[in-house]
Amino acid sequence: MNLDELIVWLNGALLPAHQARISPFDHGWLVGDAVFETLVIVRGMPFAASRHLDRLAYSASQMDITLPDVDELRQAMVDVAAANGLHEGRLRVTVSSGAGPLGSARGKSPPTAMVAATPQTPWPESSDVATMTWSINENNPLAGLKTVSYGANVRALAQANAVGAAEAIFPNTKGELCEGTGSNVFLVHQGELITPSLASGCLAGITRQLVIELTGATERDVPIAELARCTEAFLTSTTRNVHPIYTVDQQRLQMCPGPVTQAAAAAFQQLMADNIDP
Repeated sequence: MNLDELIVWLNGALLPAHQARISPFDHGWLVGDAVFETLVIVRGMPFAASRHLDRLAYSASQMDITLPDVDELRQAMVDVAAANGLHEGRLRVTVSSGAGPLGSARGKSPPTAMVAATPQTPWPESSDVATMTWSINENNPLAGLKTVSYGANVRALAQANAVGAAEAIFPNTKGELCEGTGSNVFLVHQGELITPSLASGCLAGITRQLVIELTGATERDVPIAELARCTEAFLTSTTRNVHPIYTVDQQRLQMCPGPVTQAAAAAFQQLMADNIDP
């Protein structure tokens, strides 16, 4: 696949990726001053678009970034999927504060908005995860926001990959289970399906919330060490859906996938089959 030949939407226009240009002074590039959403394309349409656009609007409001019209973004997602002939795939909406000085202070340029899509490589049946000693600061001003400031995630994922794991799991500063580099975490703890609360510093994942609604899972904070001791666990994310965890720090969980994981996965697949915008 030649990425340069894919069609993207940039500031209101569809064009080949190799023709798309942003300013070298764009603050998304310079200082990570941008927000984004990742969606999956299902049957040619963006799945759960309303929820993703709501979260994008929240992140943008907290970052004081002006978004294009929501209906324009929604149509851009549909148009990009169609222009690339993607019946299934991965789609990303990114909006930066626009061009600015070579520093943290912003300029007066309009925001930069882009929508891009690619095919999605299938995930394996389960994943090995590695817990990190680096922590998420639940008091960070970016905690819970979907921004492009992913440098720590890139570094943590590389460390997890180096020990044979496919995802890195962070604690927060209290040593509580928080989130992965691109996923939320659920575990069966003392017979109860739980996931860290938003107070832990984790992202309010769209798939996370849908799984809570489907399963009645409890939001409760636990020490990160409980992940290796639980009977079964799974990751959730836009591209993973419900994804069983096989090992934690090279230690096998009792069940993978366990019955709770299987039930959650089946319920989520049925939701995707029934409703493109739940």
